[in-house]
Amino acid sequence: MKDLNGKVAVITGGASGLGKAFAEKFGSAGMKLALADVEVPVLEETVANLRSTGIDAIGIPCDVSDAESVKNFSDSVFSEFGAAHLLCLNAGVAATGPIVESSLEEWKWVLGVNLYGIIHGLDAFLPQLVQQNEGHVVMTASIAGHTSFANMASYNASKHATVTIAETLFAEMKEAKLDVGVSCLCPGFVATNIFTSDRNKPEEVQTALAEPPSEEEVTQREAALEWLRANALQPGFVADLVHDAVVEKKFWIFTEESHTHAVKARHSEIQERRDPTAERIIEEL
Repeated sequence: MKDLNGKVAVITGGASGLGKAFAEKFGSAGMKLALADVEVPVLEETVANLRSTGIDAIGIPCDVSDAESVKNFSDSVFSEFGAAHLLCLNAGVAATGPIVESSLEEWKWVLGVNLYGIIHGLDAFLPQLVQQNEGHVVMTASIAGHTSFANMASYNASKHATVTIAETLFAEMKEAKLDVGVSCLCPGFVATNIFTSDRNKPEEVQTALAEPPSEEEVTQREAALEWLRANALQPGFVADLVHDAVVEKKFWIFTEESHTHAVKARHSEIQERRDPTAERIIEEL
C-alpha cells in the first residue's frame, strides 16, 4: 500500500511495546487506528495519547485467544470505520522453562495468544481485505520462528507456526493475483514487556504452575531482563522497518544481523542431517 493516508490500521497488542510503536508510526502517516489489547487501563491511556496528537484512534478491549472476542473487535472496527486495510497481528506472550516443567495450561495460554491470536485475526479481517482486493497483513513472528533454543518450547512453537502461516498466506495471495500484501516480522530482542508476560497470565495458568521460583532463579531472571533493557532494540526502530515493508510490499522483516549465525547453523544442521545445537537464547533467562 503506497498511500496510507485515510486508511484504517488494525493492531492487536496495541497498547504497549511494538503495537504502540506501530500505532504511533502509522497514525503519524495519516492512518485511522483500531487498537486491541487485554490490558484495558494501558489501552485507554495509549488511545488518549494518540488522540491528543490529532490521530483518529479507538481502543477495544480484546482477548485474541478468544474467537468471539476478536469477532466483537472486528464488528466494532467495521462499525466505526467501515473498513480495514492494514492488519497487524502483533499480540504476544512468552513463557520460559524446560518442557518437563511446563503445564498444559501454560501451553494453551501461549499458543492461544500467539498462534490462535493470528488465526482469529485472519478469520475476522482477511475476508474483507480479499473482497476489497486491497490491504496488507503483518504477522509478528520472531527470530525464535527460525531457531529452536532450549527452554522456550511453547514460544518457539507459536513463532514457527506464525512464520509458516505468513508464508502460506503470501503464496495464496500471489496465486490468486490479489493486491493484499503480507509481511512476516522476525525481530530479535526488542525493549517490550513480553518477558514480563506473567502479569497477564490467567488465574488457571498461575495456579497450575509448579513450585514458585527460588530466590536464585528470580535473581537470574532479573539480571537477564536488565540485560535485555540495556541491549534490546527500541520499538520505534522496528516500527520504521514495518512501515517501510508495508509501503514497499516486502515479505521478510528482520531487525538485526546478530542472530543470523543461529539461523544459518540450524539450516545447515538440517541439510547435513546433524543433531541440533543445544543452547539457550539467553543463558538462564
